[in-house]
Amino acid sequence: MNNIRLETLASAKKILIKIGSAVLTGADGLDLKIIDSLAQEMCDLTRRGFSIILVTSGAIASGKHRLNIQGKLKSIPEKQAAAAIGQGRLMRVYSKAFEKNNLYVAQILLTLADLTDRQRYLNIRNTLSTLMEWHVTPIINENDSVAVDEIKFGDNDNLAAMIANVIEADLFINLTATDGLYDCNPSQSKKARLIPIVREITDAIEAGATDETSSVGTGGMKSKILAARKVTSIGIPCIIAPGKRKKVLSDILAGKEVGTLFLPQTSRLNSKKYWIAFTLRPCGRLIVDDGAKKALLFKGKSLLPSGITAVEGKFATGAPVHLVDSEGTLLAKGLVNYSAGDIRKILGLKTSQIFSVLGHKDYDEVIHRDNLVITSDIKKNKT
Repeated sequence: MNNIRLETLASAKKILIKIGSAVLTGADGLDLKIIDSLAQEMCDLTRRGFSIILVTSGAIASGKHRLNIQGKLKSIPEKQAAAAIGQGRLMRVYSKAFEKNNLYVAQILLTLADLTDRQRYLNIRNTLSTLMEWHVTPIINENDSVAVDEIKFGDNDNLAAMIANVIEADLFINLTATDGLYDCNPSQSKKARLIPIVREITDAIEAGATDETSSVGTGGMKSKILAARKVTSIGIPCIIAPGKRKKVLSDILAGKEVGTLFLPQTSRLNSKKYWIAFTLRPCGRLIVDDGAKKALLFKGKSLLPSGITAVEGKFATGAPVHLVDSEGTLLAKGLVNYSAGDIRKILGLKTSQIFSVLGHKDYDEVIHRDNLVITSDIKKNKT
C-alpha cells in the first residue's frame, strides 16, 4: 500500500463517484452484472458510514440499445430522444440493484442553469445533504432530453466536478474503461506506463490527454483531466480508476494502488469562488490596465473603476465577466457590481466620482475581491 494514498484518503467520508458509459454498457445495452457489483460496493460503503453520491452516464447507451441503433448518434435531437428512452430503464436497474441491499436511490436530473442560479444551487445542495442524511444515494445525470447548448454541462465529467463542489466532497472517484492516466496513449504504444500519482496537473499533462470517446460516451481522457483539475483546485483529491475491476471501490479506499491519484492543491478555492470560476459562463469582458493587473494578481485587491480601460459585451449587475489585460490575456473572473452601461460611464474614474456620474454609488468596487477569482495559470506567471 502507498502511504501517500492512505494519508490522502484517511479523512474521506463524503465520496462522489462518477461512472462512465464505457463501464456501464454491455450486450443488453447496460452491463447488469457490473451495475450490481458497483451497487453492492456502494451499499457496503454506506453501511460503513460513508456518504455516497453517484453521477452516472448510460441513459443514451440504454436508449440506443432499445432502438437497436449502432454507432454514434449525430444530432442533438437524436441524443435527447435516446436519453429520454433510456433514462427510465437506467434508474430502474440502479433502483433494483440498491434495493437488493435494502437501500434506496433518488433520481436528480440537472441542467447547467440549475447550478448557475445561486438560489437553485443552494436548494440542490440542501436536497443532496438531506438525502445523504437519510442514507439514500442521490443518482445524478444531466437532463439530456431538455438541455440545449446554452444550458449543457458538456459531459458528465464536468457535471461531476461541479457536484463535487456543491456537496463539498472529500473524494472524487471517476470510474472509466481505462486503468488510469498513462504517460502516452496505451492504444497506440505498448510502452505506455500508468502514472500512479499526479502531484500537479500541468498544461503539458492536459495537452497530452486525448479527446477520443467511445460510441456511447461524450468525454474522453481530456475531459477527465479537466474535471480532476477543477476539483483538486479546491482541495478535493481525484482518482481515475478502472470501473470494471472487481472490488475497485473497496481497494481504492483501502489505499491500494488502483488507477491514478491526483493530489489536492495546497491553495484552495472556497465553494463560492469555485462556483464563480467553473460554473458560471461569462457574459462579457473588462480590459484592465497594468496597475490594476498587478493589484489584482499580487496584492489581493478589488477591481476599481480607475483600472478599467474598456468594456466588452452587454450585461447586468451581478453578471460574471472575464478580466483581461491589454494583450487579451485572461487574468480573472468575477461578479460585477455595476452593469456594462454604467461601467462604460465610470471607467478610468476614481471611486469618489461615481456618484456624480451615475447619480448613485452602491459600491466603491466594480468587482469586490470576495467575488473575484484569479486564474491559476496567471498565478504561476508572475510578471
